[in-house]
Amino acid sequence: MVSTRTPGFSRPRGRFTGRARTPAQSIGAELPARSGRPPAGSSTRPFPRQRGENTFPPTPDRWNPARIASLRWVQLLGCLIAAGWAAAFPLVSDLANQRLWGLVAAPAYVVAGLLCLTLPRRFAAEAAAVVALLGAVLAPLGLLAVTGRHQSEVMVVERSAHLMLTTGDVYLAHPVVVTDYNPYLPAMSLFGLPRQLLGSSTAFARVAGDARIWFALTFVVCLLAAWRLLRPDRDRAPLLPLAVLTASPLIALALVVGGVDLPLIGVCCLAMALAERDRTVAAGLVLALACSLKWTAWPALPVAVLLLWRLYGRRPAARTALIGVGVSAAVLLPSVLTQPEALRDQVVRFPLGMTAIRTPAGSPLPGKVLAGFGPTGHTVSLALMTLALIGVAIWLVARPPVSAIAAADLLAAGLAIAFMLAPAGRFGYLALPAVLVIWPRLAARRWSSRRPATPWPA
Repeated sequence: MVSTRTPGFSRPRGRFTGRARTPAQSIGAELPARSGRPPAGSSTRPFPRQRGENTFPPTPDRWNPARIASLRWVQLLGCLIAAGWAAAFPLVSDLANQRLWGLVAAPAYVVAGLLCLTLPRRFAAEAAAVVALLGAVLAPLGLLAVTGRHQSEVMVVERSAHLMLTTGDVYLAHPVVVTDYNPYLPAMSLFGLPRQLLGSSTAFARVAGDARIWFALTFVVCLLAAWRLLRPDRDRAPLLPLAVLTASPLIALALVVGGVDLPLIGVCCLAMALAERDRTVAAGLVLALACSLKWTAWPALPVAVLLLWRLYGRRPAARTALIGVGVSAAVLLPSVLTQPEALRDQVVRFPLGMTAIRTPAGSPLPGKVLAGFGPTGHTVSLALMTLALIGVAIWLVARPPVSAIAAADLLAAGLAIAFMLAPAGRFGYLALPAVLVIWPRLAARRWSSRRPATPWPA
């Protein structure tokens, strides 16, 4: 068989994508530009097409989530699933706040689905998102905030802010009941400061000082910033996808009744976006904030550092690691020195179900089911969680991420395994890995976790 490849021609390779350009493009670029049509008997192609060579331009990803979400039947199906999920809470939940959310949100989702089906396509999705946002988030949140109703974690955060201002500590020394435990790290107390500053004497103060409002604002601001960093062309504001995500049951229920995990979701997404764009100082500060909110965010630091090392080298990775570890250690050090036993029992042992008073997080996840068989089952669940996390860590070191999407996927995998196999947990915890998988892909407008061949403008 005779080869038609040009002698002495080598095909260049890209760093992340394999072939950087085809031979036809390379040789064609070196030919002098000529005006008019080519002479008779000649061709602009320097040699015949090779076997297996693709001469067509790259096609868009047909599995792009934005394209799938634009289909009417997908929008209708999503609204119906959300309505069914919300309608189940008045029937199965024993918490009054969750039942109220279900009663208000379920009709809103149904109306949103009808709007997606009947209105003209050019503004159907926007109208449906507004209706869902009003009915599933703003209306129930405003009603609960005015009346001062919330889940216990909001009260815990606001009480920790009061303790920080009055005593300098954020943990009760001798907890007696389950609401005396504070399973969060000291930086979470910052979200309770508006309540201490504004009080609750008026309706405005009750709403503006509610920690849920500041949880939601931090979540929205961080997702907007991550979108701005990851969007290649920045030609579109993320108002519609952000409204749909916030109005979905995944976020709406947590935001209305508690919302304590929303800041963690936002800062983790923002940290991965900053690491991909080589914003080392900002990434280190955001990671320090995440590591000072909950200890479940600690895996985000090595993931972002390995992403920086893979893309930009050792110095940016070391700079981010030093800032993240140093700032978070400075925030945690006062509590470590003054309340070491309270910090250990309330932040680590209590969420893992290792204290005399059990955590109220009792969704029937695999780890909770195993822990229900007694001390042996509890030990087995912890062992399985440890082994699974070690496997994720080995995979992270062996295959470091090359994009924010890949880094978010690895972090989401580790957190999902931890939440599923922990001796105590809630289904609401899975919102963090779910948003980590969804939002970077929507922002970057691609489904693959590989880094784009062409670097984006800074």
